[in-house]
Amino acid sequence: MSFTSAEPVRSRWGDVYLAAGARGISTCGDFLAATALALALQTAGAGGLAVSGLMLAAVLPLVVLAPLTGRLADRVDSRTLLVGAGVGQAAICFALAFADGTALIIALVALLACGLAVTQPTIAALVPEMVRRDDLPRATALNQTAGSVGVLVGPALAGLLVGEFGTKIPLLIDGASYLALIVAGLLVRTRRNAGSGVKPAAAGGSRVAWRLRRDPMVLAVTAAVAATVAGVGAVGVVEIFFVRETLGGSATAFGLIQATWTAGMLAGAWLLARPARRAADDGALVNGLVLMLGLCCVAVLAGAAVPAVGWLVPLWLAGGVLNGGLNVFLAMVMARRVPADARGRAFAVQGAAIQGASMFGFLAGGLLLEAFAPRPFVAVCGLAGLVVVAVIAVPVTRAVRRERRRQPATCAAWATSPASA
Repeated sequence: MSFTSAEPVRSRWGDVYLAAGARGISTCGDFLAATALALALQTAGAGGLAVSGLMLAAVLPLVVLAPLTGRLADRVDSRTLLVGAGVGQAAICFALAFADGTALIIALVALLACGLAVTQPTIAALVPEMVRRDDLPRATALNQTAGSVGVLVGPALAGLLVGEFGTKIPLLIDGASYLALIVAGLLVRTRRNAGSGVKPAAAGGSRVAWRLRRDPMVLAVTAAVAATVAGVGAVGVVEIFFVRETLGGSATAFGLIQATWTAGMLAGAWLLARPARRAADDGALVNGLVLMLGLCCVAVLAGAAVPAVGWLVPLWLAGGVLNGGLNVFLAMVMARRVPADARGRAFAVQGAAIQGASMFGFLAGGLLLEAFAPRPFVAVCGLAGLVVVAVIAVPVTRAVRRERRRQPATCAAWATSPASA
């Protein structure tokens, strides 16, 4: 069920670099602000419920608004969406810098996430249209690298700035970072749904009535990632208490530990881009993705046994490499199997499923952390993730086998597809 569409004669790498740069800068600002706010709540004596409430506010709009934002991404000029969302998010960040009180902060974070609910599917659908199909793994790796660099720098910078200046400076920097999103929206030549008659680089054919449930492969991989995130996602809440209270790490150490996982993601996006490009068929991508999900959970489980903060570094680095690789594999599955006209909706729906699962993990983490110590809680998260991967591997394997029986010619075509220089 792989879709093909007219490709640009040449890949627009200038657009790819602009989009990646904007993503990297804005992501750095996002994680700078999120880490600063989490540290501020924890330092003020707030418990797991307050931290989980902050995290829930950051993802709830992505789930609730997915049906609307996905359609917007497929129907409204991508330039209008990126510039408009960037302006709104910058204004909200400046308001956050002067906000006082947990309830107001959480409400503003939720509004900030509304803009992210628009930009995520817009950029995700735009990148595959900037490049030829054979260049998609490289373009995806560039995009993942930019995001990983942003996540890498953001938490570490937050740990340093909060200790010196408090939360206001990190939040003001976050507001300024959205200017990069506005600039990219104005300068990127590739556009979707441009009213001025400029066509997307990979536009082709009429709109296709795509539905997630009609593609067993995409449904299976979405369920696999979402279910695993639901099982292991509570680590996002407990990690700050595990590092700072159980292991005795400082605010700077916490930021650096978070950056270690992201550094691994940066490396993994490039190390595993070539295997993604050479995958024999969509089923090979899906099987590789599920394997990497399981190994990520193993890294989390092993992290529960470390005696000191430093021991988390190699484990989080390995987990990040696998995480970066599975992100590239997931993007490749979506780009190969979803028609161009429906990619905004597809990425929004898939993102909503995964973010909804993360909400479950955040909520469970906030509730259970009140009753359990951080170390055994991390172990439970890793075990839960492994159990989920073992269970979901069965329907995923069946979906892959059915696909290969139904389309052997398509698989052979992918296996013999020439690689571009």
